[in-house]
This record gives sequence, structure tokens and C-alpha cells, in this order.
Amino acid sequence: MRIDIYCDESRPDLFSSRHRHENPFLSIGGVWMPRDSRDDIKTAMKALRQEYGIWSEFKWNKISTGTLPFYIALVDLFFDQTNLHFRTILVDSQEVNFQRFHQADPELGFYKFYYQLLTHWMTPNNDYSIFADAKTNRIPDRLEVLRSCLERSNSQSNIINIQSLPSKEVGFIQLADLLTGAVNAKINGVTTSENKKAIIGRIEERIGHAIRETNRDTIKFNVFNIRLNGGMR
Repeated sequence: MRIDIYCDESRPDLFSSRHRHENPFLSIGGVWMPRDSRDDIKTAMKALRQEYGIWSEFKWNKISTGTLPFYIALVDLFFDQTNLHFRTILVDSQEVNFQRFHQADPELGFYKFYYQLLTHWMTPNNDYSIFADAKTNRIPDRLEVLRSCLERSNSQSNIINIQSLPSKEVGFIQLADLLTGAVNAKINGVTTSENKKAIIGRIEERIGHAIRETNRDTIKFNVFNIRLNGGMR
């Protein structure tokens, strides 16, 4: 099967911040789907845009009172589509030792955690295409190195490509931004907006419990809290 993964991140600035003790979790998230389901899901998202008159980029930080019904409907669309899945990794930036484990390079550390997000959900005999939100890297070949590392550790799968795309042009990356932002805000405890609280509440209603770390085999909405001082759950 061919699988498409669309990724975005929340609070990557923490890796270069001197204030990592304040709301310390960085998140990277991905929306996963079979390639043969992509067009049908894209059509459903387009229908929502038309119903609510939302044609511009949607993302966590653009939720407002006027757009809230659209975002609620978007969350419901995600949960109603059986072929859509979401996984995010939580990284406590206070626990990251860049000097010891990442060659004193926060950018390298970031992509190591990107690898951790992806590799544990890859299974044999699948083909993977990964689409990341475009960002400027100090070292240009970060994504190609990530692809090579994933391919070496998943030798029975095929990593077709990893490509960076501008989020404003790709609705599935925007969906990854929305879900990743909701998880990050809940875990960091920084949500003051009533509209954003409503989105978090809708997600929690649909998953049947508060947003929290999940088991590895939780398929629909997976929250992976990596334990840098004691493995992973």
C-alpha cells in the first residue's frame, strides 16, 4: 500500500530558546492516509470550505469566533474519515541535551525527533511519501538525510520521497497544523482562547477522553510522549 504523510510542527522555537522551562513541549505531528483515499478526502475538505466560505489557509493560530463552526466541522471530518490517522510526538525541551546527543546542533536534534515520529509507525511492504511544511534549514539536505535514515531502519518498506511544501498550498499540512497545535496547547496548558478551547473539547469528545499520551498502538489519534530519560511509552 502507498501511504501519504503530511507533517507540521508546533513550538520548534523552543530548541533555540533560553526559556525552555516555560511551556516546554515541542510537538511534531503528521496526518497519515492511503494514497488511494486522498482524492476523496480532499473532495470532502473542499466541500467544507465551500459550505463555510473558508478558502484561505486554515491553521491552529487562525481560529476565530467567525471561523469556529468550520474548524469544528473539520475536526468531525477527520474523525469520520476512517482512512485518516494522526500521530504527534511530544518532546520536553528541558530534557534535550544538545551538546551530548546532537552535536550541539538544535536543528539536528529537531530532525532526529522527526525520525522518531515517523519510523515507529512504518510497517513492512508499504510505500511512503512524506510531505513536510517548508522551512529554512541551516543545512539544506536535512530531509534527504532523514529519508535515508528512515529507509535504513525500514528496509522492508520503500521511502519514495520526503518533500517540503508551503503549508498555505496544502490542506493536509494545514490539518496537521490544526491537530498538532491543539495537542501542544493542551499539553503545555497555554490555551486561553475560548474558541481554541472549543476545538480541544471537540477533539476530546471524539476520542472519548482528555488529550494525553496514548499507547503506541492507538491508531486514530496517537500522542507519543518520548521519554528522553527513560525510553518511550
